[in-house]
Amino acid sequence: MRGLVLGAWVWLGLAGALAAQEQGAGPGAANPLPPPGYGSLTQNDLALRVRTPDIEVRFIPLDRRVTTLLARDSWESLHSLVESRRSAIDSVARAAGISRPGLALVTFFGQRANARFEPQALTLVIRNRVFQPLGIVPFTPRFTSQQLGVREQVSAIFLFEEDLPVNDSFSISYAGQVSDDWQGRQPRLDRERARVASRARAYNPRDTTAADSSR
Repeated sequence: MRGLVLGAWVWLGLAGALAAQEQGAGPGAANPLPPPGYGSLTQNDLALRVRTPDIEVRFIPLDRRVTTLLARDSWESLHSLVESRRSAIDSVARAAGISRPGLALVTFFGQRANARFEPQALTLVIRNRVFQPLGIVPFTPRFTSQQLGVREQVSAIFLFEEDLPVNDSFSISYAGQVSDDWQGRQPRLDRERARVASRARAYNPRDTTAADSSR
């Protein structure tokens, strides 16, 4: 287990990971990625949640294979945040010894006054393997205090040692609570991919024709 990397106040260094995915690298590369801006999902549609008496945790995979299914405003807000912080996240990834980390936006919500939260307690379970975060990149100033008031929230990007299997299944665990309903979302994600492809063809018929003729 590599050490937890804390200290850079940035969001998500998706530059390297997204660039590789856009070129067809990594899991799911056999299928073309949906273009951004044509989706209709909300961030809540991608969120896994676990709750304790003190804390609620929201986990959103930051993988282009699913973030491009978001509505334009949601996609653009995530993308702009990525672009504004990319150099710092790359530095954190290098310090953790990884080139293409799996990335997730994690938000902790306080359920009572003076609620304590432990970022390191959040784990990812993929194919019966447990992954702890290799790095955590806060972008809420109070994140490092690890204490929240009622309805207060803080967020950070969590880096994992491999891509999240967003086209398959995984679960998250925090303080003994587990959310494992990602696989059940695949039918909806597949339907949205089909809608995105249809909308993209309708708005860009020439591009689609050119792409089809090149196959």
